[in-house]
Amino acid sequence: MTEHTLFTRIIEGEIPCYKLYENEYVFAFLDINPLSKGHTLLVSKEPAPSIDHLSQDSAAAIGKALPILSRAIKEATGAIAYNIIQNNGREAGMTVPHVHFHIIPKYKESKHVFTWEPKALDATEGKSIADAIQLSLNE
Repeated sequence: MTEHTLFTRIIEGEIPCYKLYENEYVFAFLDINPLSKGHTLLVSKEPAPSIDHLSQDSAAAIGKALPILSRAIKEATGAIAYNIIQNNGREAGMTVPHVHFHIIPKYKESKHVFTWEPKALDATEGKSIADAIQLSLNE
């Protein structure tokens, strides 16, 4: 049985929220601990703990909802840009084990950053990883 998460309780109306968008597969609301004005959570109604457990229908609905919400958030808040962040697993920074995306508006005065230092991919390692992933895709 899947865990009854904080997000499930919000979707079911047990916990109040500032709801922004809803359809058969997804639910979006303002984050109550926002990184910036308009920080939104887009949550799958399907209670999957990570995106690799999500059905294709739910994943497709998220893919359709992200640009709709992103446009609306930018227009409503005057944000100049935005980040879309999605973590899978506690070790990756996920705090609620229920698939969700953060849409985080960026303003001229914003200080938050999501950057890393890129490193070159070794050709031998790249081929090995690509072969292993392709094998998994074909199974």
